[in-house]
Amino acid sequence: MRMVDLIHKKRSGEVLSEQEIIYIVNGYTKGDIPDYQMSALLMAIYFNGMTSGEISALTMAMAESGEMIDLSGIAGIKVDKHSTGGVGDKISLIVGPIVASLGVPVAKMSGRGLGHTGGTVDKLESIPGFRIELSKEDFIAAVNTNKIAIVGQSGNLAPADKKMYALRDVTATVDSIPLIASSIMSKKIASGADAIVLDVKIGSGAFMKTVEDARVLARTMVDIGLKLNRHTIAMITDMEQPLGREIGNANEIRESIEVLRGTGDKELTEVAVSVAAYMALLGKVFGSFEEAQEAVRDIVRNGKALDTFKRFVASQGGDPNVVDRPELLPTAGYHVEVTAEREGYVNRIDAEQIGIAAMLLGAGRAKKEDPIDYGVGLTLNKKIGDAVKAGESICTVHANRQDVAEVIAMIRGAYGIEDGQPAPVKLIYDVIV
Repeated sequence: MRMVDLIHKKRSGEVLSEQEIIYIVNGYTKGDIPDYQMSALLMAIYFNGMTSGEISALTMAMAESGEMIDLSGIAGIKVDKHSTGGVGDKISLIVGPIVASLGVPVAKMSGRGLGHTGGTVDKLESIPGFRIELSKEDFIAAVNTNKIAIVGQSGNLAPADKKMYALRDVTATVDSIPLIASSIMSKKIASGADAIVLDVKIGSGAFMKTVEDARVLARTMVDIGLKLNRHTIAMITDMEQPLGREIGNANEIRESIEVLRGTGDKELTEVAVSVAAYMALLGKVFGSFEEAQEAVRDIVRNGKALDTFKRFVASQGGDPNVVDRPELLPTAGYHVEVTAEREGYVNRIDAEQIGIAAMLLGAGRAKKEDPIDYGVGLTLNKKIGDAVKAGESICTVHANRQDVAEVIAMIRGAYGIEDGQPAPVKLIYDVIV
């Protein structure tokens, strides 16, 4: 088998066999296939696409290129959840304790944030003492005891994907549905879950900009899951504006606690309840989505989800007192109000620009090695549809430096205030099963 022949085959629009795909993935991971040949193949895939069989074979080959996590020591159906990324997306922090409280084990590996998107691991590390690294034995024991553990991704999880993504990033082949879908699903398959709920974001703060593109990606990933014997559901949800009202690591922990207490942002709560209900449905503890949804609301109302969150934090070395005493979380030294320059209604909030503004404060990373300031961030005092008066605060900047003029200018540019009130934001566009 020669790589040049396989490049020619794909360039001609032919279908690669499973054996050929395994040869490509293994050869590239080991360094036997050079970057220039892999770049040519990626471009051929970009233009000619892949069949569902090819995508599944690519996903499995990338998953098997490194460590395959064995979760058989955990009782029950292990349900994972993945978001395609966004601003203010703290859904994992909320749904994990809820689903665990319903008896469905959540054994989750999460990543760090990069660019304008936040990372679950960074948010958890803002809790004093919280450990995101556990041995495999401690990880399994924590899930069996509390039904939940969230740790950082293994360094040897789908290394082929890591290497291929870096190449895609510099060859303009990132935005290919087969390559996006196989990249996401390879890590989920390698993580060992039995079932997966995917939260595909669309809008200004997301990679997918239209509902149509999001549907294609969602359908592709659901089909991969089904072909590889993982029951998978995909939700298409809004990221036209940030999710919830808090952006920043400790800020988002505080807001997650509010939702688990039943007093959180209504839009954030609605999305979290739906994601949790689908996870519980895949965990086979309920017969219908409606039944699962009502149980999710009950578990929040009776306080059990918040109790599970406390136990989860304590089991990984974190201080559970942050739940009742949020002042124990890192806080910023300066708080600056960004005011509206005119009266009207908020018609637009560019989520990506808001995410970049938070990153400039130190809440995120421009490069992988950048440090994180857990206490800084933004509070959105006005969101799409809200009425605002001239001089009224639309956003509070939480900073550890006094000069935030660039951040304020970026926030003002992200907000669009018009005379007419816009239509209500649609939070969930579709569910693909």
